[in-house]
Amino acid sequence: MWSYYGSKSKMVDCYPPPKFDKIIEPFAGCAKYSLKYFDKQVTIVDKYKVLIDTWLYLQQASENDILKLPKLKRGDSIKDHKYLSEVEQNFLGFLVCNGLESPRMNVSSFEGVNVERDLKRIAKSLFKIRHWNIILGTYEDIDNVEATYFIDPPYMFGGEHYKESSKNIDFEKLAEWCKSRNGQTIVCENTKATWLPFLPIKTMSGSKHKTVEAIWSNYKTNYDSVQQSLF
Repeated sequence: MWSYYGSKSKMVDCYPPPKFDKIIEPFAGCAKYSLKYFDKQVTIVDKYKVLIDTWLYLQQASENDILKLPKLKRGDSIKDHKYLSEVEQNFLGFLVCNGLESPRMNVSSFEGVNVERDLKRIAKSLFKIRHWNIILGTYEDIDNVEATYFIDPPYMFGGEHYKESSKNIDFEKLAEWCKSRNGQTIVCENTKATWLPFLPIKTMSGSKHKTVEAIWSNYKTNYDSVQQSLF
């Protein structure tokens, strides 16, 4: 629905499709994988309350609720619209800056930011999440049901910038949890990570350096033949 730090918007088409009718995202963020397959039985979980409150707000909002929000432009501040609720402010705060880990109050000068366009797009997409199960919690709260698990945690290297950062993750414990799932497990990382035997997918160019996105799955994927040239 919105741009978020670590979003899989440029990668989502690279991951295997779900093999089960139920999708579970334990580190949901902006849930790009679930949105791609939105018509499945989707459960998203995240421990960052601002994110979950935003998802719950969108789930119950009408198209008109979204379209009547202020069409913020460069130089505008969300704080000037004092009638907005806290969750509305946070929702708009995700729209006024691209790819950040938390809401901001001032519209970015980045030319890619277009709040009015995003509000129209989101209003038309609300139907996708009406049936979703949206939970504030952690991966440890999730029952081991048969499903496709799309697991995109804060990365071991680079995930320290999230509000709920990688510094608080026991990756050895998370690895065992991933391997124990019933159904299909897809785990996202980059090739610097060592907590599972990840295979490279695609080189990504960041603002400062390149990284190689990687995958681990309990099902065979197209990436099982390691492409050494990506390193």
